[in-house]
Amino acid sequence: MLDNISGKPTVKAEELPSLVLAYIGDAVYELAIRDFLVAQGLCKVNQLHRTAVKYVRAGAQARALFALEGKLSETEMAVVRRGRNAKSGTVPKGADVLEYRHATALEALIGYLYLQGQHQRLQEIIKLAIEEIT
Repeated sequence: MLDNISGKPTVKAEELPSLVLAYIGDAVYELAIRDFLVAQGLCKVNQLHRTAVKYVRAGAQARALFALEGKLSETEMAVVRRGRNAKSGTVPKGADVLEYRHATALEALIGYLYLQGQHQRLQEIIKLAIEEIT
Protein backbone atom coordinates (compact mmCIF):
# COMPACT_ATOMS: atom_id res chain seq x y z
CA MET A 1 0.00 0.00 0.00
CA LEU A 2 2.91 2.34 0.54
CA ASP A 3 5.41 3.03 -2.18
CA ASN A 4 8.72 2.12 -0.53
CA ILE A 5 10.53 5.04 -2.14
CA SER A 6 8.14 7.96 -1.72
CA GLY A 7 6.11 6.77 1.27
CA LYS A 8 2.94 8.01 -0.46
CA PRO A 9 -0.23 5.95 -0.52
CA THR A 10 -0.72 3.99 -3.74
CA VAL A 11 -4.45 3.36 -3.19
CA LYS A 12 -7.38 5.71 -2.82
CA ALA A 13 -8.74 5.27 0.69
CA GLU A 14 -12.19 6.54 -0.27
CA GLU A 15 -12.52 3.68 -2.79
CA LEU A 16 -11.71 0.90 -0.34
CA PRO A 17 -14.42 -1.07 1.46
CA SER A 18 -14.98 0.03 5.05
CA LEU A 19 -13.83 -3.30 6.45
CA VAL A 20 -10.51 -2.91 4.62
CA LEU A 21 -10.11 0.54 6.16
CA ALA A 22 -10.92 -0.98 9.56
CA TYR A 23 -8.37 -3.76 8.96
CA ILE A 24 -5.63 -1.19 8.38
CA GLY A 25 -6.95 1.03 11.19
CA ASP A 26 -6.87 -1.85 13.66
CA ALA A 27 -3.16 -2.36 13.01
CA VAL A 28 -2.35 1.36 13.16
CA TYR A 29 -4.33 1.81 16.38
CA GLU A 30 -2.78 -1.26 18.01
CA LEU A 31 0.70 0.01 17.20
CA ALA A 32 -0.15 3.49 18.53
CA ILE A 33 -1.43 1.98 21.80
CA ARG A 34 1.66 -0.18 22.19
CA ASP A 35 3.89 2.82 21.54
CA PHE A 36 1.91 4.86 24.09
CA LEU A 37 2.18 2.17 26.76
CA VAL A 38 5.91 1.69 26.28
CA ALA A 39 6.36 5.48 26.49
CA GLN A 40 4.49 5.32 29.83
CA GLY A 41 7.25 3.11 31.16
CA LEU A 42 5.55 -0.26 30.98
CA CYS A 43 8.24 -2.81 30.19
CA LYS A 44 6.91 -6.22 31.17
CA VAL A 45 5.27 -7.88 28.19
CA ASN A 46 2.47 -9.46 30.21
CA GLN A 47 1.61 -6.09 31.75
CA LEU A 48 1.81 -4.40 28.34
CA HIS A 49 -0.61 -6.92 26.87
CA ARG A 50 -3.14 -6.69 29.71
CA THR A 51 -3.09 -2.90 29.61
CA ALA A 52 -3.28 -2.75 25.81
CA VAL A 53 -6.41 -4.91 25.84
CA LYS A 54 -8.15 -2.24 27.94
CA TYR A 55 -7.58 0.26 25.11
CA VAL A 56 -8.23 -1.90 22.07
CA ARG A 57 -11.31 -3.86 23.13
CA ALA A 58 -14.54 -2.98 21.34
CA GLY A 59 -16.21 -1.27 24.30
CA ALA A 60 -13.31 1.11 24.86
CA GLN A 61 -13.12 1.96 21.17
CA ALA A 62 -16.87 2.59 21.05
CA ARG A 63 -16.61 5.01 24.01
CA ALA A 64 -13.72 6.78 22.30
CA LEU A 65 -15.76 7.16 19.12
CA PHE A 66 -18.69 8.69 21.02
CA ALA A 67 -16.33 11.22 22.59
CA LEU A 68 -14.92 12.12 19.16
CA GLU A 69 -18.13 12.58 17.20
CA GLY A 70 -18.52 16.30 17.87
CA LYS A 71 -14.92 16.86 16.84
CA LEU A 72 -15.01 15.17 13.44
CA SER A 73 -15.32 16.78 10.01
CA GLU A 74 -18.14 15.87 7.64
CA THR A 75 -15.76 13.69 5.63
CA GLU A 76 -14.61 11.91 8.79
CA MET A 77 -18.21 11.40 9.90
CA ALA A 78 -19.03 9.89 6.50
CA VAL A 79 -16.19 7.39 6.95
CA VAL A 80 -17.45 6.63 10.47
CA ARG A 81 -20.98 6.01 9.18
CA ARG A 82 -19.68 3.70 6.46
CA GLY A 83 -17.59 1.81 9.02
CA ARG A 84 -20.43 1.54 11.49
CA ASN A 85 -22.79 0.16 8.84
CA ALA A 86 -20.32 -2.44 7.50
CA LYS A 87 -21.31 -5.99 8.30
CA SER A 88 -18.39 -8.21 9.20
CA GLY A 89 -20.35 -11.36 10.00
CA THR A 90 -18.61 -12.04 13.31
CA VAL A 91 -18.51 -10.37 16.69
CA PRO A 92 -15.69 -11.12 19.15
CA LYS A 93 -16.34 -12.59 22.59
CA GLY A 94 -17.02 -9.97 25.22
CA ALA A 95 -18.54 -7.43 22.82
CA ASP A 96 -22.07 -6.81 21.71
CA VAL A 97 -22.98 -6.01 18.11
CA LEU A 98 -23.40 -2.26 18.64
CA GLU A 99 -20.08 -1.90 20.46
CA TYR A 100 -18.35 -3.87 17.74
CA ARG A 101 -19.86 -1.77 14.97
CA HIS A 102 -18.77 1.45 16.68
CA ALA A 103 -15.28 0.03 17.23
CA THR A 104 -15.16 -0.91 13.55
CA ALA A 105 -16.18 2.65 12.68
CA LEU A 106 -13.30 4.08 14.74
CA GLU A 107 -10.86 1.67 13.13
CA ALA A 108 -12.17 2.58 9.66
CA LEU A 109 -11.59 6.26 10.42
CA ILE A 110 -8.06 5.56 11.63
CA GLY A 111 -7.35 3.45 8.53
CA TYR A 112 -8.76 6.15 6.27
CA LEU A 113 -6.64 8.89 7.83
CA TYR A 114 -3.55 6.71 7.68
CA LEU A 115 -4.02 5.83 4.02
CA GLN A 116 -4.82 9.45 3.15
CA GLY A 117 -1.49 10.45 4.67
CA GLN A 118 -3.23 12.70 7.20
CA HIS A 119 -0.80 11.76 9.95
CA GLN A 120 -1.20 14.89 12.06
CA ARG A 121 -4.99 14.44 12.17
CA LEU A 122 -4.49 10.74 12.82
CA GLN A 123 -2.32 11.55 15.85
CA GLU A 124 -4.98 13.99 17.12
CA ILE A 125 -7.73 11.36 16.83
CA ILE A 126 -5.66 8.67 18.55
CA LYS A 127 -4.63 11.09 21.32
CA LEU A 128 -8.29 12.00 21.94
CA ALA A 129 -9.24 8.30 21.96
CA ILE A 130 -6.52 7.49 24.48
CA GLU A 131 -7.57 10.40 26.70
CA GLU A 132 -11.17 9.19 26.65
CA ILE A 133 -10.20 5.66 27.60
CA THR A 134 -7.63 6.60 30.24
